[in-house]
Amino acid sequence: MLIRTIARGALVGAGALALLGPLTVGTAAADTATTQGTARIMAAPYAVVPYETVNVRSGPWRSEAIVGTAAANQPRGAYCWTSGETITDNGYSNDVWVQLVEGYVSAVYLNGDEYGGLPASAVC
Repeated sequence: MLIRTIARGALVGAGALALLGPLTVGTAAADTATTQGTARIMAAPYAVVPYETVNVRSGPWRSEAIVGTAAANQPRGAYCWTSGETITDNGYSNDVWVQLVEGYVSAVYLNGDEYGGLPASAVC
């Protein structure tokens, strides 16, 4: 079994590089998918981390199509935040949605502050 360690990093804030931890994959196919996923994280200026698995939608509303999921504790590339539908879950309410590489996710499900850890100035 091929084991290879890949370091993941993402540009955060004012150009600082945040080390998100090593990633070990067990197969060549998984390695290729992981490398592509890592490249997508690094292509975005910020990284966010969902604290639970959450749906990624095509827009900042629950009525928008689900285009994928963001797995718990897995960093995702993010561009900016925008206002959308107010979501209430786990005792928190927020209308902030973060635009990921693949779609939008409510900041209610992201680690960090009300902007999911993005700067308040990172408005879409």
